Amino acid sequence: MEGAQGTGLDVDFGTYPYVTSSNPTTGGALIGTGIPFQHLKHVIGITKAYTTRVGEGPFPTELLGEAGEKLRQKGGEFGATTGRPRRCGWFDVEMLKHSVRINGITSIALTKIDILSDYDTIPVATGYKLNGKTLDCFPSQGLDKVEVIYEEFPGWKSDISGICEFQKLPEKCKNYISALEKWIGVKINLVSTGPDRKDTIHGDSF
Repeated sequence: MEGAQGTGLDVDFGTYPYVTSSNPTTGGALIGTGIPFQHLKHVIGITKAYTTRVGEGPFPTELLGEAGEKLRQKGGEFGATTGRPRRCGWFDVEMLKHSVRINGITSIALTKIDILSDYDTIPVATGYKLNGKTLDCFPSQGLDKVEVIYEEFPGWKSDISGICEFQKLPEKCKNYISALEKWIGVKINLVSTGPDRKDTIHGDSF
């Protein structure tokens, strides 16, 4: 079972040919563990509050130059074993909706939202255009050629590290989370605000 990669690298449903050789999806997990699918009741999808990628491949929301380096340093986005720098970019709604469909995700754990606290504005990719036409789903081809449709959110500009209750978050941060939830179409039941296990907002406090 593949435990370190995500849907975007899946050999069947990822951004081929820039993929791994296995299926780091719900289906792959069931096959790898021998758990029958009928016993599966909940699937929690884990995603950062922004997007990262290691290695080559299309990355529509990628931040280049100083902007990318700022997010990489702030989020500590380097490979855990190799130290290889990760490519960083803004949150991509269509990419996550694709993961929701492929994996049958029933709820979301949103991590590292505290990393975005220093930004004046926070763009979110809400869709793509290809050849002048707005796409209604994640494309199987041409991802490297899409034009990204962004919606910008005002940053909250305050330290939210360690906050454990949703109501204690700045209003602008709550608006960001609520908007992501609406676009994705799946409930966000966990939000992490720091590196420690205790730095977690659970759904019952929303």
